[in-house]
Amino acid sequence: MEYRNMDQAQLTAEYEAVSRRFEELKGKGLKLDMSRGKPGKEQLDLVSDMLTVLSKPEDCVVDGFDVRNYGELTGLPCAKAYFAEILGCRPEECFIGGNASLTLMYDTIAKAYTHGLLHSEKPWSKLDTVKFLCPSPGYDRHFNVTKSFGMELITIPMTADGPDMDAVEEAVKDPAVKGIWCVPKYSNPEGVIYSAETIRRFAHLKPAAPDFVIMWDNAYCIHEFEGEYVPFPDIISLCREAGNPDMVFEFASTSKVTFPGAGVSVMASSVDNIKYMVSLMTYQSISYDKVNQLRHVRYLKDKDHTLALMKKHAAILGPKFRAVLDALDKEIAPLGIASWKRPTGGYFVSLDTEDGLAKRTLALCKEAGVVMTGAGATFPNSIDPRDRNIRIAPSLPPVAELEAAIDVFCVCLRLAALEKLLGKN
Repeated sequence: MEYRNMDQAQLTAEYEAVSRRFEELKGKGLKLDMSRGKPGKEQLDLVSDMLTVLSKPEDCVVDGFDVRNYGELTGLPCAKAYFAEILGCRPEECFIGGNASLTLMYDTIAKAYTHGLLHSEKPWSKLDTVKFLCPSPGYDRHFNVTKSFGMELITIPMTADGPDMDAVEEAVKDPAVKGIWCVPKYSNPEGVIYSAETIRRFAHLKPAAPDFVIMWDNAYCIHEFEGEYVPFPDIISLCREAGNPDMVFEFASTSKVTFPGAGVSVMASSVDNIKYMVSLMTYQSISYDKVNQLRHVRYLKDKDHTLALMKKHAAILGPKFRAVLDALDKEIAPLGIASWKRPTGGYFVSLDTEDGLAKRTLALCKEAGVVMTGAGATFPNSIDPRDRNIRIAPSLPPVAELEAAIDVFCVCLRLAALEKLLGKN
């Protein structure tokens, strides 16, 4: 029965039962982590043979170039070709970085702040106001990058097709609005795949700011865990065809394909954008880790071989997501106190409680030994106006630990809902 349909006596009896269960769980002394979308040990073990791909000095030579030496700031040609095939763009539009695409994203924003982008009249630091659009619920690290430079963060609602494009198109009429964060496939945390119409409207944007930038973080472009690979449009060519060739920077990495701590990242954009960024980056680095670039190319080979590897990742991740969704279906759905998305790829489950329950639920989880992403983290400035969105990250714990953690979560959500209905919080 839904809690809202219970009378006072039923709610009180339910509260007492759930409270006893909560105390039992607290007594177990659990220490479980569902705070971040980290690959689990089984996934890391799956690809550990990559470490031996380059075992002899001669293995480190490609196209007559010794990758152990200086040079090739923009990355190895074979690495550019690999990522171009994955993303659907052209090799000359790719810049190959280190293990974290977030570093390339930060560097792009930092360069805009200190020097300006290709079409900037002046560095953003010289402007009175800089605003950035943040589709929400979204990725906290994105929001915090722009916040760290003092930018004003503007919330754009998410829909089933991606960001609310009416709101985006209205917002970009303001010349102070300089960009937008996007996770276009299996968005973090909603798991939304942007529709073809949404992507078309992005490519055809006509912002007032000549240096408006779409930060297109395609982190989960090959990360299905249910069903077959879903092809995805190349935003760079679409922007070029729409007359906006320099408006987008796309990012991706192998963080959840091989090793998060030792992967390879890519920044893709127009040839002119890449040339401009390289002119600034020349002074900060001679090159990224080309040994690791070659190791990845030799191990991952091409898109087809990589997608076959991702099927193995899916076999590990799928049961974890099903464990979470099955528990929510069984323990929470009949009570009418929350709703959630059912993603088929990516790394998160996004759940919305009834208004005003997220902070209390997560506080109770922490008390019972389960750490999750903080309430509000999926919104700019960590403020969820309705205090309801919770990001669940099922990937790290083994299934047995995950089942224990989601059991705690369900009990805590029930207790928070009952406290509110009974006026106990």
